[in-house]
Amino acid sequence: MLLFNTFQLGSLLLKNRVVMAPMTRNRATTDHTPNKLMAEYYDQRSGAGLIITEGTAPSANGVGYPRIPGIYNKEQVEGWKQITQAVHAKGGKIFVQLMHTGRVSHTDNMPTGTKVLAPSAIGMTGEIYTDKNGQQSYPTPQAMTLIEIEETQKEFVRASNNAIEAGFDGVELHGANGYLLDQFINPSTNKRKDDYGNSVENRSRFVIETAQKVSTAIGSDKTGIRLSPYGAFNDMVAFDGLEDTYEYLARELGKLKLAYIHIVDQSDMGAPEVTASVKIKIKTAFGGTIIASGGFNTQSAEETLVAGKGDLIAFGRPFISNPDLVYRMQNNISLDTPDFSTLYTPGEKGYTDYPYV
Repeated sequence: MLLFNTFQLGSLLLKNRVVMAPMTRNRATTDHTPNKLMAEYYDQRSGAGLIITEGTAPSANGVGYPRIPGIYNKEQVEGWKQITQAVHAKGGKIFVQLMHTGRVSHTDNMPTGTKVLAPSAIGMTGEIYTDKNGQQSYPTPQAMTLIEIEETQKEFVRASNNAIEAGFDGVELHGANGYLLDQFINPSTNKRKDDYGNSVENRSRFVIETAQKVSTAIGSDKTGIRLSPYGAFNDMVAFDGLEDTYEYLARELGKLKLAYIHIVDQSDMGAPEVTASVKIKIKTAFGGTIIASGGFNTQSAEETLVAGKGDLIAFGRPFISNPDLVYRMQNNISLDTPDFSTLYTPGEKGYTDYPYV
């Protein structure tokens, strides 16, 4: 099967085409440092050809949730080293996903002296969990100044350099799911009147500039990006000209020769359908490797690869409860179901205690 064949991703030879999708698990320390428990978790799942880590804050301002890891200080870099070493020891490859949450945050979850920043001062509806005070309403973010935009891009570059120092094979920029990069793309969250707002080109500028600066710093073959057209997570909405916007983005990112575009499709979880047309437009305009995601099983993954609709296939929830997922799929072994009550709780329960066959 193509799914279990090797694949050349830039300079990396992946042992199969199975990608472990990024999934927030909230098991870092309270100061956002990766730990031995996380090393065990990723080590267990090293059968994947490529692991993309959980969303990781590129800066203190980018922290959104309790106990998510960061990669903006020395202690965090040292914490990640034990994880990359464990994955590499088993022949795996691993990218860190850089996730600046933008307005999807709360000061109770952030280090002292930080700001909740976004393209525009438009708050989220609903509440966010904090370890300090439980559920809290989302604050109204501060609209980023041009200086803050430039500084945030520098933070992404510093985090990417830190990732290479920590032993990662590359980084994935999180441009999906309503986080900062996605907030610039979408006109419902970006009401700016300057060079970073209004037109398709301007709303795409922050993403393209960030990708360009990161790829210049660490190499385009070590830089991927995740996008979520039609995504509804974190108050995002579809907008007029959406498909043209993502086609433009893909074309410009293709010019940078990025390692891949990872397309989010969560329609199997109740999110809006991601049309076949936008997927085709992204793939054609980009001209490079596409990671397809969204409720795949062994058969549907193989069909997608054979049809040329994707080059790599990302699996999320199955990896939570099946650390040996690749082996199980290769041998047609039934999959265990995850305990959803322990997705984000501290400790090993529901994290590293799922059995192998």
